Amino acid sequence: MEIAIITGAAGLIGSEAVSFFSNKFDLIIGIDNNLRKYFFGKEGSIEWNMKRLQDTVSNYKHYDLDIRDNAAMEDLFKEYNSDIKLVLHTAAQPSHDWAAKEPFTDFSVNANGTLNLLEMTRLYSPAAVFIFTSTNKVYGDTPNFLPLKELENRWEIDESHPFYKKGINESMSIDQSKHSLFGASKVAADILVQEYGKYFGMHTGIFRGGCLTGPNHSGAKLHGFLSYLMKCAVTGDHYTIFGYKGKQVRDNIHSHDLVNMFWHFYNSPRTGEVYNAGGGRFSNCSMLEAISVCEKISGNKMNYSYTEDNRIGDHIWWISDVSKFKSHYSSWNWEYGIEDILAQIHEALVSRTVH
Repeated sequence: MEIAIITGAAGLIGSEAVSFFSNKFDLIIGIDNNLRKYFFGKEGSIEWNMKRLQDTVSNYKHYDLDIRDNAAMEDLFKEYNSDIKLVLHTAAQPSHDWAAKEPFTDFSVNANGTLNLLEMTRLYSPAAVFIFTSTNKVYGDTPNFLPLKELENRWEIDESHPFYKKGINESMSIDQSKHSLFGASKVAADILVQEYGKYFGMHTGIFRGGCLTGPNHSGAKLHGFLSYLMKCAVTGDHYTIFGYKGKQVRDNIHSHDLVNMFWHFYNSPRTGEVYNAGGGRFSNCSMLEAISVCEKISGNKMNYSYTEDNRIGDHIWWISDVSKFKSHYSSWNWEYGIEDILAQIHEALVSRTVH
């Protein structure tokens, strides 16, 4: 039997992965205890998605477990042992702002939880491929010191800079920068996954995501940029832009495109490899540009305001250079751009509201 374990299985990336891998493995084991509801309240709850997976994916088995519970993780890995071929770790505390409220919780989920999973994989399923969803926040605020210039609706990097054509690559240092406590806990996890690959020779891959998005995102005020923005466009709820004149730029990658990257890596894994993973020049927008698209798709004028106070450690401009990944896996490419993504999010939000 070939088994895939997916943590954060009812979240955006986890649930996309459950569907994507369901016809590629005999059994999909999902781990998710809906901590997202604890982090972000009722609007962040993924209970609806958990039920959807159990109702629609016939070879899905759900475990309501906490990745910080070492004994529970050991029991699970002991039970399935060498049948486990893939461990896809998407569970996390994902918010800058929330991390500062409860640093111990943030670190225990992001760093200690990752260590638990790595060690259980090493002990019981050492041949498995271990894939970790890291974040571009491991680079801290270093991108903010690039030569940026202000345009009408966005910030942009100077055309003479090497990052202009394709975006920021993996050569950027993660040192000597302000990360936010969330960024720091993800750095710890990121380095651990690299080390288990390089030290123990395990097949581990680290994907440093930009903005991860898609129609199954339970967007909340503190996390889920495009999903929450479109939710406000649909409902008329107020949206606040934090700093940088609303011209801050993010690349956005559809959950399907990211999970497809994981699939390519799984089929030809490496040891302790790091990739930037985002929408690149293919799929990116500023806050103001995203608002304009949301208004066009929803047909509603958005209710938003601006405050000059940016979030600590937040990026002014981020576009991922995915050239390294594409050089290793040349058949992969993006399928969904910004307008495609927002149209899907709008359709999903309206459908869930109606039903």
